[in-house]
Amino acid sequence: MNLPLDSVMLLSVVNTNLRDRYPSLDAFCEAEDVNKEDLIARLAVIDYIYDPVKNQFK
Repeated sequence: MNLPLDSVMLLSVVNTNLRDRYPSLDAFCEAEDVNKEDLIARLAVIDYIYDPVKNQFK
């Protein structure tokens, strides 16, 4: 998956996919060939962290 460079757009794309297509961040990253640590770090810059209970970044 070609993820957006803009952090806010990235947040939107990831959360939409987590809500609609994937049961977990691990499943999303594996299926879309995304580096999980890089994704977490990119969203941490705008103060969003992954909540596994809600399966979303907030």
